[in-house]
Amino acid sequence: MDEVRKTFDEWAQNGKADLMEIEHGRNVLKFLKTISFEESFTFLDVGCGNGWVVRKIAKEKACKKAIGIDKSKKMIIQAKKKIENKKEEFFHTDIESIKYRGKFDFIFSMESLYYADSINAALEKIYKLLKPGGQFFCGTDFYTDNKATARWAGIMKIQMHLHSKKEWKEFFRNVGFDVKTKNIKDLKNKKKWKREHGTLFIIGTKPEK
Repeated sequence: MDEVRKTFDEWAQNGKADLMEIEHGRNVLKFLKTISFEESFTFLDVGCGNGWVVRKIAKEKACKKAIGIDKSKKMIIQAKKKIENKKEEFFHTDIESIKYRGKFDFIFSMESLYYADSINAALEKIYKLLKPGGQFFCGTDFYTDNKATARWAGIMKIQMHLHSKKEWKEFFRNVGFDVKTKNIKDLKNKKKWKREHGTLFIIGTKPEK
């Protein structure tokens, strides 16, 4: 079993899945409020944990289907127990291995893409899974511009690819995305880095043609 999967299976068992929702929730919800979900859409969450983002998105009227995937089987078991809506579906797989025939309007990932064996391979798969004009929202607190979080890899003792905002943008451009970035800060948080740097969201739009 790979170390990332093992770590997140342990987190699912010891309550850290719910802690991740609390830790990331405020900035993720702030970011999602900037997205227009008015037209009919499908949604995929890569590294969905206990499924909290999928549950939130499935409540949007225009959402036809919201799918979550995670390489931790125990996270997916938790997510399935919490299903609130028939639009929600969860699968135990990673982005490189997913077998899905359809295409998505939106793909989302919070604090998961940097665990992939190859960020480039993961992004190529995400690009293929998006409809033309579709968007990928990639959120990360772990990037070199945010010095306070750069030490996480040493603490976690698992594979984590650390990159700068500039490098992330290059990864996205290299697979064909039009790229923008947005920093979402939590100005009332006790942690200095959350107030000053916050979460970096890289937004990739697949060109229409």
